[in-house]
Amino acid sequence: MSLTLWNSRFSVTLVRQQATMFMSSSTKTIAANSLHYTFNNNFQPQQHQIQNQQQRRYSTTIMKPINTALPDKGARRTSQSGNYDYDLVVIGGGSGGLSCAKEAVAHGARVACLDFVKPTPIGTKWGVGGTCVNVGCIPKKLMHQASLLGEAVHEAAAYGWNVDDKIKPDWNKLVSSVQNHIKSVNWVTRVDLRDKKVEYINGLGSFVDPHTLSAKLKSGDRTITAQTFVIAVGGRPRYPNIPGAVEYGITSDDLFSLDREPGKTLVVGAGYIGLECAGFLKGLGYEPTVMVRSIVLRGFDQQMANLVAASMEERGIPFLRKTVPLSVEKQSDGRLLVKYENTETGEIDSDVFDTVLWAIGRKGLVEDLNLHNAGVLTHKDKIQVDCEETTNVPHIYAVGDIIYGKPELTPVAVLAGRLLARRLYADSDLRMDYADVATTVFTPLEYACVGLSEEDAVKTYGAEEIEVFHGYYKPTEFFIPQKSVRYCYVKAVAQRSGEQRVYGLHYLGPVAGEVIQGFAAALKSGLTIPTLMNTVGIHPTTAEEFTRLSITKRSGLDPTPASCCS
Repeated sequence: MSLTLWNSRFSVTLVRQQATMFMSSSTKTIAANSLHYTFNNNFQPQQHQIQNQQQRRYSTTIMKPINTALPDKGARRTSQSGNYDYDLVVIGGGSGGLSCAKEAVAHGARVACLDFVKPTPIGTKWGVGGTCVNVGCIPKKLMHQASLLGEAVHEAAAYGWNVDDKIKPDWNKLVSSVQNHIKSVNWVTRVDLRDKKVEYINGLGSFVDPHTLSAKLKSGDRTITAQTFVIAVGGRPRYPNIPGAVEYGITSDDLFSLDREPGKTLVVGAGYIGLECAGFLKGLGYEPTVMVRSIVLRGFDQQMANLVAASMEERGIPFLRKTVPLSVEKQSDGRLLVKYENTETGEIDSDVFDTVLWAIGRKGLVEDLNLHNAGVLTHKDKIQVDCEETTNVPHIYAVGDIIYGKPELTPVAVLAGRLLARRLYADSDLRMDYADVATTVFTPLEYACVGLSEEDAVKTYGAEEIEVFHGYYKPTEFFIPQKSVRYCYVKAVAQRSGEQRVYGLHYLGPVAGEVIQGFAAALKSGLTIPTLMNTVGIHPTTAEEFTRLSITKRSGLDPTPASCCS
């Protein structure tokens, strides 16, 4: 959902010979069989971080190996008449794995896809489709929409509609509707795999050797061989190592199918998942509190992140800042007593909640794969790959959230998987460009961005070389219901001189995802400030505010508009 985007200082040098991966003071030494990588540890693998602008240009040439003699594409296909069960086995039935599997079949490969979901500690499980479909983007957006609809119903009264003040949501009906939609997508996905001749195997796969998997099925174990493997297992939410966390807490894996109203909820974590969940819970009439260990929306532009948090606080969502949980205890009435500590003052306090939701990050699912049997190297709980998604073992690849240091977002995984399959089986050389990936945080007042944050632009080019154009604005639809426009804000981070190329665009306001998508294409195509200012906006829309940007932070002028039409 992830992110999700990032200022990457990540370089890879590929030498096709026996070599050693080594890192000096800021790097690590790891033995490798056939590839020699150099990783710069200035890279920060944060969800939704913005890629280095310099990597964005000329995506077909970035991160090219010094020795460009890649394996012959025809040689990659010889196993189609070889002794393996399949040409390609994809491990993971999420967005990235499925797109890769279906694309490979379309180009003549024999493909199997393994998928298995371990139940959560409270027993939640789901069907094929991965995180996005089942416990991520889709149910999140549906519940966000439910929240917005509730808000719109109350606003309708100001527009002349006769609205019953007693209107309130039915949690069980909402959950049922969301889950019915998800199950329909699971079914369509299974049918699509069958129609496209991808063998779906509902089993947990682990490596026996570099070309062999053992799949644990309900009916017993099955051995599977393939010439090529793609690892696309994604990740799952983390739990803190404190008493009661696993026994009594839930995660986003459980929330969208929760069989009871969440009630007063403590959301631990202030990343995009935590803020989104807190936002729609508030909109549905519950009482969320957000616990923040350090900063809000790490990896995002921090001015925008703080505006998002302030807009949520204005809506009545309290934030416990610089605070960490210590324990969760279940009381006799079934409610949860949470003890927590302020990390600055050392003060310990407690409160009682109906639900505790952990949103403290995600971990890659490498533990069950037995990657050491295949010789695949990992970094923490992720897999390192080169610019073609190749691991240190030449015939084993990885895409999606499982790879180290790339945006953890569904569309990223989908495109990366598709392009990988084309390189393997359709004689393509096109690589995934991970730079300038647009994303949206679906908080009550939505935040969308593409390109560099202001901080990363300054870090990359220097403060004197950056100009920030910004402005507050007033959405027309906010006027009559007198909604707060205090945090509706846009800014463009750009080159100060020369052509004034735009490095990043940031938007806080309604329908943020719909607004930023077109601008993302423009930014990747070399958008400049003069072009932006000479573009005629569609009036009255919020998207046109980007075309009205004329005030810079450097000028010190008031960025608040005096009129909507001049």
